[in-house]
Amino acid sequence: MPVRTCVCALVARVSNDVEVLVLQHPAEASEAKNSARLMRLSLARCRVVVGEVFEPDALRALLDGDVSGSALLYPADTAPGVDAIRSGTRPRRLVVLDGTWRKSLRMLHANPLLQTLQRWSVAPDEPPRYGALRRARRLDQLSTLEATCAALARIESAPTRYVPLLAAFERFVADGASRARTPP
Repeated sequence: MPVRTCVCALVARVSNDVEVLVLQHPAEASEAKNSARLMRLSLARCRVVVGEVFEPDALRALLDGDVSGSALLYPADTAPGVDAIRSGTRPRRLVVLDGTWRKSLRMLHANPLLQTLQRWSVAPDEPPRYGALRRARRLDQLSTLEATCAALARIESAPTRYVPLLAAFERFVADGASRARTPP
């Protein structure tokens, strides 16, 4: 990546209990405004795998052969959300699709194994921080990093654990917005 897009100074190391597996759309991997890069560098237990369609056996291997301990962070009308935490079904791994809304939906449909995972969704407690870099069509649409932090905070019952990473993300957004306004 070009030096001007380096996020090394923003890395905020956070020890997460629940593992995060990010399935990143190939178009997102080279995107300088990609929040998953900062998340991967900051979270102690986070893997990013680039691809759009995964062979079922390869995807099962990424889930360590056991899909029962994994949950998909993705909005759905039937998503258990916070109620799943109360019922004691805490996942060991959170699977996150990283791409535009349209691309992540295509990834979900192209990978039937993902559709079998327990679903988690988050309702934002505050407005999205990503607005200066990317526009969402709805106010409840968060960046990959914001949604993952919100889900982990709820799943792990650790409401303040991810505040340093969210603060680093705010600086990332501010830096990116500043670069967009400044000619090279």
